[in-house]
Amino acid sequence: MRMQIRFLIWLAVLACLMAAPAGATSNHQYAKGEYAIIRHGLAPNKQLSLASHGEGEYGDDNFHVWLMAEPAHRRIMALDNISSDNNLDTDADAYHAFWSKDSNRVAVAFRRDRHEVQFNLYRLENRRIHRLSGPDLFKEVTHRDVTDEDDMRQLLAMVEWHEGNRFTLREFRSFVAADDSLAKLFGAYGQVAEKLPDGKLFIQFYIDAECEIVPGDSYRVIGIVPGNPGDSETWWEQ
Repeated sequence: MRMQIRFLIWLAVLACLMAAPAGATSNHQYAKGEYAIIRHGLAPNKQLSLASHGEGEYGDDNFHVWLMAEPAHRRIMALDNISSDNNLDTDADAYHAFWSKDSNRVAVAFRRDRHEVQFNLYRLENRRIHRLSGPDLFKEVTHRDVTDEDDMRQLLAMVEWHEGNRFTLREFRSFVAADDSLAKLFGAYGQVAEKLPDGKLFIQFYIDAECEIVPGDSYRVIGIVPGNPGDSETWWEQ
C-alpha cells in the first residue's frame, strides 16, 4: 500500500473574504543575520528547514525564503520564485511549508497580492531545491486562464504526496457571476451552488488531479476527475 501524506494549503485569501483594509500586510523587521523559520518550515528529517529573511523597515527589501541546513541553521540557497518581486507579506508566519514525509518534496503557500495565493512546488536533491512547474488546473478544464471578469472569490488547494514521483493536487474555487455560463463551462467540474440576494449566482469549481514529476523539473497531469465540493470543508481537519 502506498504511503500518503496529506497537507492542506489552508492559506486562502481573496478580497471579498478579507476584513483587512486594501494593501494590509503582515510584515517583520528582520535583525541582521535573522532567518526566521516559516510556518511548518522544519523538515521531517530535522536536517533542513525553510526560513525567511528581508531587509529594511518592513522586511521587503531583498526578501527571500531560504533553504537552511539544520541544526546549524546555515543558509544553503534561496528558493526560486519567492522574492520581493512577488510577495505581499514578509513575516515568517505568513509563509506555509508542506513537506513530504521523506523531506524530498515541499510546497510553499504565500500571498502574492491581496487577491491571490501563490502555491509553489519544489523537489530536493543533494541539498539543492528545484521549483517544479506544471499545468494550471482551471485551464486544464476550461482551456483558458481565470480573468478579472470571472470574479473569483475563494481558492483552496491541497497537495497529497505519494511515494516516488506521484502526488495529487486538489483544488476548490468559488466565483460570483451574473449567469450560469461559467458553470456550464466547468461541466462536471463545477456547479451553481446558490442564487444570491442580488440575483447573481455563487458558482463552485472543484477538481482532483493525479500528477507525476517528470525530467526538467516539471510535473504533468496524468488524469483529472471532478472533486467533491464538500471535501474542502474537511481539509482543515487533516
